[in-house]
This record gives sequence, structure tokens and C-alpha cells, in this order.
Amino acid sequence: MSVIDTDQGRKFITTEPITESEETGKQRVWDATRSAFSERNCIGYWRYPIFYKVGEISKEPDILITDQDLGLVVIKIQSVTIDEIITIDGDQWQLQNYSTADPNPYQQAEHQLKAILAFCDREPAIWRKVTGRAMIALPLITQEQWQHHGFDQLPDCPPIIFQDQLGKVGLLECIQETESVIPGEEIDDQQWKLLLSVISGAPIFRKPPRTLVSTEGKTRASVVAAYTQQLYELDWQQEHIGKEIPPGFQRLRGIAGSGKTVLLCQKAAHMHLKHPDWTIGLVFFSRTLYDLMIGLVDRWLRRFSNGDIQYDHKTNQKLRVLHAWGAKDQPGLYSTICQLNGAKPKSAGDTRERQPNRGLAELCKRLSEEINIEPCFDAILIDEGQDLVTEDYLKFQGKQAIYWLAYQALRPVDPEQPEQRRLIWAYDEAQSLDTLKIPTTKELLGENLSRLLSQGSQYPGGIKKSEVMRRCYRTPGSILTAAHGLGMGLLRPEGMLTGITRKEDWEKIGYEVKGNFIPGQQITIHRPKQNSPNPVPELWSAPVLDFETYGSRQEEMSALADKIMHNLVDDDLKASKEILVLVLGSSSEAIELENHVAVVLMEQDIDIYIPTALELNELKPQWPHVDRDRFWKDGGVTISRVPRAKGNEADMVYVVGIDNVARNE
Repeated sequence: MSVIDTDQGRKFITTEPITESEETGKQRVWDATRSAFSERNCIGYWRYPIFYKVGEISKEPDILITDQDLGLVVIKIQSVTIDEIITIDGDQWQLQNYSTADPNPYQQAEHQLKAILAFCDREPAIWRKVTGRAMIALPLITQEQWQHHGFDQLPDCPPIIFQDQLGKVGLLECIQETESVIPGEEIDDQQWKLLLSVISGAPIFRKPPRTLVSTEGKTRASVVAAYTQQLYELDWQQEHIGKEIPPGFQRLRGIAGSGKTVLLCQKAAHMHLKHPDWTIGLVFFSRTLYDLMIGLVDRWLRRFSNGDIQYDHKTNQKLRVLHAWGAKDQPGLYSTICQLNGAKPKSAGDTRERQPNRGLAELCKRLSEEINIEPCFDAILIDEGQDLVTEDYLKFQGKQAIYWLAYQALRPVDPEQPEQRRLIWAYDEAQSLDTLKIPTTKELLGENLSRLLSQGSQYPGGIKKSEVMRRCYRTPGSILTAAHGLGMGLLRPEGMLTGITRKEDWEKIGYEVKGNFIPGQQITIHRPKQNSPNPVPELWSAPVLDFETYGSRQEEMSALADKIMHNLVDDDLKASKEILVLVLGSSSEAIELENHVAVVLMEQDIDIYIPTALELNELKPQWPHVDRDRFWKDGGVTISRVPRAKGNEADMVYVVGIDNVARNE
């Protein structure tokens, strides 16, 4: 996760706006903390999502500071006056007002600190090297009042930050002079980067070390093993997006591979642990992403709960991973809203539209016309948002029908502002030539609601209403640049086919542009390393993108089989999830070519898998003997047409049938 200097200004993260009931003392401590640490090499969180269970209640630390020199500092805030403290006996505080304070604050802060340090100690490079401090802040009590009541004479008096120590200098000195709970060592710059990565949660994506069969030279498997063990540096923007809970609309725009899916899953898991009473819908369009989404939610729930909570999508009715449409055996957003509103869900056979997204839009439009939708969700997060946008004739009263149905199904965030609802959507920029134009909020939800996003750029606490993500982690920069160049026909002798023609739009997807878009003038488009931090080009000495031509289809198929056999035998790659074959062409051409590729590979004793099939080496899966959510199967090389492959990824990808595209010229 590459760092850009300007992102340092976002090093304080308010994961959820501080409520009015908390503002008096807690806002003051958080403001003082940000001021005291503003010039230090650190990252600070209001309510960092590590939920340590206290009885039946899971609580996160009020403030976590991660500082290169000080290590970890957890601050628990007690917004009580001196007169509200009856007695203090060891760790137990007897208080008059239990609604705003905890009876054992220091013990709770210590437990939270140790839970976070446990993640650090899983990394050999910083094992037992990170210093930890736990403190209590009393923003409504001065040091003199504390001493006057004799509390400073108590045995085992915890470290305390008093009201009169909340100045920029005083607070920092107070923390520096506090004895650590867990002693550590001075850490260098590399260890600091690793610590930041650990705090972000990045290690949950590190794959288990693999045993390499070949020991001679560098193989593709050794490169895969190397980069799957690497941790990206902290991405400040991603930290905000993944860990913040906005009190209303939020739009995420980003290039494919920028991490939107991971961040939505992280955000949904955080919401679920923070607000277990909320009903949350995590929505997506491509059915083959079910396993990915469920797996990501499970990883984040385990991380944030310190391993206490796992995700079971069949029994968890509060956090629902939903396909946009839904099927008989798999609930979706549309079908769930129908059922909760007493309406019978309709299927593909009930619509005139042949494209799935258009068919869904038609049914959502009809449902909005037929009944008043009762709110049944507290938050809806939409991934692949570009796939849920359709033509104007399928809109409901000028609004995109699928988005409008989702909005209607949401409860207001604040009863006094009923129009403000927690709808969060992520949109791929320049994913296809059909979706180069990003729809405005007005196009999605109408003019009145669009003002909620356009009036002010952020919510209280600095949570942005809209984020543009320029960095692509999934795909090496050279491959991404080639894909955009070929897709838009940028170097086509007759001129580009279609595409982005404004400098600022290229910059939004992570490119640098030299020159101006004036007819006849040459421009240069370059993708800087910081926006494509994938490490494969540095680890693999050969080109990461090869283009080869053949005299016949049979030649192409023979070469493909030889290369895949080499990958399996000499490169030590695994057939499933590490090798993928994509076939191009019109629908009929692609079906025919998919079958051709499968037959050739099977003749060479290479097991193959066609998405939705129940078994390996099954050439033409037919309903009802299919699994529409399956894209991979252990032991087989997946062969897929483009629409079904969307959103999935593999380490070695072969694209065949490019001549089917060129023929259209």
C-alpha cells in the first residue's frame, strides 16, 4: 500500500462521528490528541476496531495512537466529574453514572492494548519490540481535584491524563512520562512500516507459506510465494475508507483492482461488530464472487473480534452478503426486500429484458410502482455499482431503479433527517467501454437526494462523502496500461475508438498526462509506480506481458497446452486459482472457443474446469446440474468467458482468441 506524502494529512481517523452525548469530554480529548501528535510520525484512531469482549458487551478503545517513537498508546476516556466517583478499589471504579463511564476502565484499556500487541508479535521482525502504554483520560477532572479527594494516594493508581494536561505540550509530556505496560525497543524505518501495515490489518491477506518443489532458479511459483508474503505499506486513504462508518451516503470511485471490494467487506464487518443490532446488506452483482465476499467478511470479523467471531452466511441475519437479484436457493437484495415487504419475488422469466442488470432494473421499477417499500436495513453497501446502472427507460421517476429500491429499504440515520440514509456504493472507473462515464448522484437518486452528497465534502469527524481511488494493487502497471490502450484503441491508425479525453479524468484513474487534448497534438500517458505498487515486475526479470501470434488456431491451442503444462510441471503453479484461461469473441464464438480450449487441454491430460460445472472436465454445464456461484474447483484450470470472470483473479492469465476482436476492424 504505497504512501503518498499528501496522505499524511489524513493520519487521524475518526471511525464514526462522536455523538452529541459524548461530545463534552471525549471530543476534547480527541482534539487534544490530534493537536499533540500533529507533527509526529504516527497514525491515530478514534475507536480503533478491535472489539475486546467485556461480559456480554464488546468494546473498542476510545483512542489508539501508533507512534514510531512511543509505540502503541491506548487511552480510555471517563467523562465523569469528581463528585460522580464514589470509590476506587483496585481496578474497580464505583460511579454514580454508569451510562457514560465504565467500572473498570484501566483493566479494559490494558486488555485492548495487549490484544493489538498480540497482532504485532506475530511478525518476527517486530516481535516484542513494540512499546505499549495504557492510560485513562479524565477530561472533567483537574489534577488538583483528584489529589484533594486523595485518589492519588491509592495503591496501583493508573496513569491518568487530567483536564489541565490537555494542552498540546502537556498531553504529549504526560504520555511520554508514563511508564509502559509492555516494554519495547527502538524500531527502525522498515519495522515502522511493518507496524503500520499490521495495524491496518494487512497480514490477514498473507497466504500460508508454500513448499516449492523446484529449487533450481526462479520459477513463477517462487515469485508468487514471494509477493504473497510481502505486505504493502500503509495506504492512508484505504485506512479511512475501510474503517470509517459514514452517517449517510458515501460514494467510492476507483480503478478496478484498487481494493474497493476488500474495503467494503472491511467496512461491513466493522459496522456489524460496532452495531450488532443493525441489519446490514453487502450487495454485489457477479454471482461468482459469493465465496470471495463471504471469505473477506469472515477474515475481517475474526481480525476485529480478536478471533472471537466468525461469519456464517446461512445463519447470520444481521450481516447479509447478497447477490443483487437473488435465486431460489440464494437470497439477494431484490428478493429479500420483496419477502420482507410481503411481495413474491419475480425471476428472469418475468421480465422482457435479456441482460441480467436490465431485467433486475425492470423488476425493481415494477416493485416500486406496485407497493410502498418498508425500511428493513440500517446500511446497504453496494459493490460493482457500475453493473446496476441501466438505460433511462428503466428508471423509476428519473432515478436508477435498483439504487432507488435500496434507498427505500433503508431506515433513516437520524429521525430528524429522514432523507439521510446509509447507502454506500463502489463504482469501477474505466472497467469497460460501456461504463466510461460515471453517473452522478442526481442520475442515481434524483435531484433532491443528490444534494446530500454535494452539500459539503465531508461529515463530522472528517469522513469524506466521496473518495476517488487511483492506485491499483491487483494488476502490474504495464498490463493495466496495455489493457486501457488496447480497449480504447489509443494507438489505432484511424484514431481511438472511444475513451477518456480529459486530462483530469486520466488523473483520476492514476495516470500522469503530458500535453493537452487538442486535435492533432500528441500526448503522453504514463502510469507512475506509486499508483501501481504490484511487486511482480521487480520480482520477475522477464516481461510480465507477452503477446504472441500464431498461423492457425491449432497452433495457438498447441502452444497454450505446452505453456500450461510447463507452468504445472516446471513452474510449480497450481491449476486452480493460479492459472486462468480467458476466451474472447462474441457469445457464440466464445462458447465454441471455450469448448475447443477445454478439449485440447484434456487431451494433454490437463484437468480443466468450466465455471458453474459440478465436476472437473465437464464441458457443457447444463441447468439444473450447475452451481452458478462457482468459478474455481481444486485441481482444474478454469477456462472462462469474460463476463463470468469479472472480479476474479489469477497469477497466470492466458487470453486466447484475440483475433475475434481484431476481425471486427
